[in-house]
Amino acid sequence: MNISETHTKVLIVGAGPSGLMMAAQLLRYGVQPIIIDTKLGPTDESKALAVQARSLEIYRQMGVIDRILEGGKQAEAVSFNRAGKQLAKLQFSHVGEGQTMFPFIHLYQQSKNERLLLEFLTLNCCPVYWQTHLISLKQTTNFVAAELQNGNSTLSLQCDYVVGADGAHSTVRKQSGIPFSGDTYQHEFYLADVELDNDELNGNEVQLYLEKKGFSAFFPMPEANRYRVIGNLPDGLEKKGDLAIEDILPCLKEISGLAINITRNYWFTTYRLHHRMADKFREQRCFLVGDAAHIHSPVGGQGMNTGLQDAYNLAWKLAGVVNNQLKTAVLDSYAAERMPVAKDLLGTTDRVFSFIMSGSVLSNIFKKWLLPVVLKWIWSKENIREEFFKRVSQIGISYRDSAINLNISQATQIKAGDRLPYLKVFDEKKQLETDLHEWCSKPGFTLIVLGKFAELDLFTLAKWITQNYQSALNFFYLPPSAKNQHVFDAFELKPNQAKSLIVRPDMYIGFMNDKVDMVLMDNYLKNVVGLN
Repeated sequence: MNISETHTKVLIVGAGPSGLMMAAQLLRYGVQPIIIDTKLGPTDESKALAVQARSLEIYRQMGVIDRILEGGKQAEAVSFNRAGKQLAKLQFSHVGEGQTMFPFIHLYQQSKNERLLLEFLTLNCCPVYWQTHLISLKQTTNFVAAELQNGNSTLSLQCDYVVGADGAHSTVRKQSGIPFSGDTYQHEFYLADVELDNDELNGNEVQLYLEKKGFSAFFPMPEANRYRVIGNLPDGLEKKGDLAIEDILPCLKEISGLAINITRNYWFTTYRLHHRMADKFREQRCFLVGDAAHIHSPVGGQGMNTGLQDAYNLAWKLAGVVNNQLKTAVLDSYAAERMPVAKDLLGTTDRVFSFIMSGSVLSNIFKKWLLPVVLKWIWSKENIREEFFKRVSQIGISYRDSAINLNISQATQIKAGDRLPYLKVFDEKKQLETDLHEWCSKPGFTLIVLGKFAELDLFTLAKWITQNYQSALNFFYLPPSAKNQHVFDAFELKPNQAKSLIVRPDMYIGFMNDKVDMVLMDNYLKNVVGLN
């Protein structure tokens, strides 16, 4: 399929999870992007495996969550082993209970994520132009001139904005002159997706084996008896070419202590890991998301999820600017909000991965004798388990310091810039249970008012919205009731007090005030976030 347009509002380079999510989110806001990729089509390789709770919340907002839950499985626990014996076992089932609708780690391959998002694009009449290369970019004040190649054909495309979702070797990043700072880990690793006949492995648990010579890990996949197996290559194999899965079996058996019985091999590869981050996530009209902006070790299953959320953060802002609903200054908040997240993630995964790979005497003593005790003690503490889940699931990410938030509340637990908490709500009129996230399912900002108000006051508020923000602001009102007292407690409302929240399109609280003041809300929407 050839591109017939000569102009596009948004060109997305790269049709992996980040690029596809970017396109899907733009489509929700009525922006039809052009998305290209050098590949022949979507990946058949499983690649990333974990979909964290924050990503599941995004998929729920898009209306596709049922497909993902049905096509995956939960990781119930992670088991740490050494010398064929279990050192410690951390139960994951419902570890995030009460914090999200999805209090678990969900296993659902990257290939499935891509195909699901592709179907979303297809339903919205947005094709992906495969086998299409970005040759060059040239930026001007008003647009980006892109030269594309498909086969023997070349095309000049004028773009209002360009989003680079084209991976670690990003052409967009290189053409924009943005350095990619970091390093490469010294070890080489293998990865295999296999079907195993091993009763010792629990099909719902992650099994991690730590030894002096390295590590191996078995991640259960949604399909019966299928596992993702990873580990480091032994010294004698690191420089050997054309490795096959049979070459690593002796090492895998030695480290795991298992008699590995492979009944089918779906995918085997070797690779090196990098930890790098772009010095900037934006250069004029070009933006970077996902692996084009940051790459790191796979510890914690964070990579794909971070890319999905990069796109989710940028898309509503870019759509608002393209649709002339938001001032262009809002685009500055993308890098301001997402770069600290990426930097923190790189630091955390690097420390954990370096510990796993360390072969020092002290490290081995710690892994053998102290690690089991420490893990069991840590996991026995409910507050530590909660904090662990917040970090791994990425629901704990906050943008409190962002310039597009405004906090005028005395509440200490929840503030503007925080993710809107998942709280169930009982609808007294419909006599149905819903939740705050369901209230924010439609595109746009959402005004939530808590407290007791006269009908005239509510009418005045609804009239203000209709006259000023009819297509941009959804409105929900929650009066006091016994069944909803937990919501009032969470936001620290005192008796006879009110509270107003304006939730951003990405389900983060942009504005919070201890009263309902239309002047202050108007100031936030027009002067802080920049609604036209």
